[in-house]
Amino acid sequence: MEDRLKKIIDSIRPVDLGLEPEIQAHLDDLTKPKGSLGRLEEIAKTYCLIRHDVKPALPKKAVLVFAADHGVTEEGVSAFPKEVTFQMVYNFLSGGAGINVLARHAGADVRVVDIGVDYDFPELEGLIRRKVMHGSRNMAKTTAMDRDKAVEAIMAGAELAKEAVSQGSTLLATGEMGIGNTTPASAITAVFCKMRPEDVTGRGTGINQDALGHKTAVIEQAIRLNSPDPSDPIGVLSKVGGLEIAGICGLVLGAASLGTPVVVDGFISTAGALVAHALQPIVRDYLFASHQSVEKGHRAQLSHMGLRPVLDLDLRLGEGTGAALAMGLIDAGLKIYLEMATFSGAKVSTGSEIL
Repeated sequence: MEDRLKKIIDSIRPVDLGLEPEIQAHLDDLTKPKGSLGRLEEIAKTYCLIRHDVKPALPKKAVLVFAADHGVTEEGVSAFPKEVTFQMVYNFLSGGAGINVLARHAGADVRVVDIGVDYDFPELEGLIRRKVMHGSRNMAKTTAMDRDKAVEAIMAGAELAKEAVSQGSTLLATGEMGIGNTTPASAITAVFCKMRPEDVTGRGTGINQDALGHKTAVIEQAIRLNSPDPSDPIGVLSKVGGLEIAGICGLVLGAASLGTPVVVDGFISTAGALVAHALQPIVRDYLFASHQSVEKGHRAQLSHMGLRPVLDLDLRLGEGTGAALAMGLIDAGLKIYLEMATFSGAKVSTGSEIL
């Protein structure tokens, strides 16, 4: 299976910038001072370049929410019990979660993926079954998963990206659910960003200061025990990662291989993107960083990949909520680009005659 993954990684190419002059010329001809709509113009241009289309249709949007459990919750790193993971999957499927509300607002489909929940769901309409394990193992005592399971979860994410694109989606977003998942996300961030766990570990679901110190110690123990090597990204994922993080990594890789942009949500999702970036740095060209999370490790993740967040709203829910909000701004930028009148078409003076 690792050979199949390598083929996907090797197929990813840098975004072709050949259309940039034409796209920029159109932006500059819109009836406004050049650059006056700031990042909305940048966002529109980026989308057009990724899609390699000077006049793309507005995107068909899908948010993929990967759900998994984590054995490290045995160490008391979360304010919530792990049962909340499967309970929230039911909430997603009934349309009552934050991501459902914001995805409806953005006009995006929500696809819920059981990639590693420690619960056996009955047949449920809308649930995508890609379970690799019934949750990861306790990374403070052993490796989170075997290497082949990490690859299987990555491939599941890549295959779901392919399915979404084949069904017409042109803009994907990452979402996740997994009690305890800020712990592996912090460990992954510490390894790839070469930072101390205490500098990238936050309060997650809202733990107090004493619990934060304990959580940091658990992450330090996991790294010390497993010795993850940043030059072996799959090894890092298998040793101190999570199944939903692996699925998100695969979604990013799969989408990039198909020339499809991905809006990355917050801290957990960006941990998945961080693994994908370590496997193939070119994926950065296909990513929109949706927002700046309150989790302090998120800034380090985005800086490492050279990504600038679209929003900063003090969010820390996850699920894909920040990504759904950013999708609305991508729509806004594209509508400006596609629908706004031009100086040449509207016979509006550019003011150049008095310069």
